[in-house]
Amino acid sequence: MEELKFIDLFCGIGGFRVAMDQACRENNIIPNCVFSSDIDRSCQDSYEANFGDRPHGDITEIDATSIPDHDILYGGFPCQPFSIIGQMKGFEDTRGTLFFYIANIIKQKKPKAFVLENVKQLVGHNEGKTLKVIIKTLKDLGYHVQYTVLNALDYGLPQKRERVIIVGHREPILFSFPSPIRPFKPLELILEKKVDRKYLASDYIKQKRFEKHKSAYKLSIWHENKSGNVCSYPYSCALRAGASYNYLLVNGERRLTPREMFRLQGFPDSYKIIVNDSQARKQAGNAVPVNLVKAVISKLLPYVAKSLDMKLVFNEYELESPAT
Repeated sequence: MEELKFIDLFCGIGGFRVAMDQACRENNIIPNCVFSSDIDRSCQDSYEANFGDRPHGDITEIDATSIPDHDILYGGFPCQPFSIIGQMKGFEDTRGTLFFYIANIIKQKKPKAFVLENVKQLVGHNEGKTLKVIIKTLKDLGYHVQYTVLNALDYGLPQKRERVIIVGHREPILFSFPSPIRPFKPLELILEKKVDRKYLASDYIKQKRFEKHKSAYKLSIWHENKSGNVCSYPYSCALRAGASYNYLLVNGERRLTPREMFRLQGFPDSYKIIVNDSQARKQAGNAVPVNLVKAVISKLLPYVAKSLDMKLVFNEYELESPAT
């Protein structure tokens, strides 16, 4: 079996790594994560418990030239500077400048390809100027770059979670983003049958919800926005790390359990949840949707393999050569 080396920047709890492992396993490739990094110690704990190696810390303190050579770079760089919740300060926020550390690593290490992820608000931030700077920076490094907004709901997960995905590759290829994979998994397969009473909303909260809303679905997740409006769907609205405890309620009655939140993000039940409920909610809310990025990675792998002269057979996707 062939081996692909990759690095996992701003790795969080490892959504990109789970997706990469799954995509590689389906294509008879050995994935080898040669470097990972995240500043959050709780995320480092979860990552180490599940993958056996502990991510490095603050990326700003790491010399890019010391990072091992790799074929693919993954990075879910901090989204708060570009999100509505983060007041959309963009590059004015010091977290927004962390993108340029990714760009410097790409410049120094020259991977065959990269996949970056952020919130969809990045597209319109500062009238689109922020994203233009990001794309131009990546193109100036010698990469062919594409971006689009994908929704986890279109890739098998019952969660409406829209994300900007930026894909770059050194060689000219006819890469296209994956088509939707439907239908999404029903909530019955996500929600636990028995949950602890601590997840029940108070009688006061339930009464407020039921006074405002009546769901059209037998099983649904109720969502209350900042204006106090309540709606419900047979799927979840986007998980948020800093949301109130009652932001999402199953049938308007109880909060999601940590395992349910991790399932909504596409993490398998074999993924160990070693943190308390509060940290689990934060980790799930900040994670990348596994199914979504796996679909992107699965489309990209054949091209990377070809550029490395790997002798592989990809059954699901046919390689295309760019027009000359």
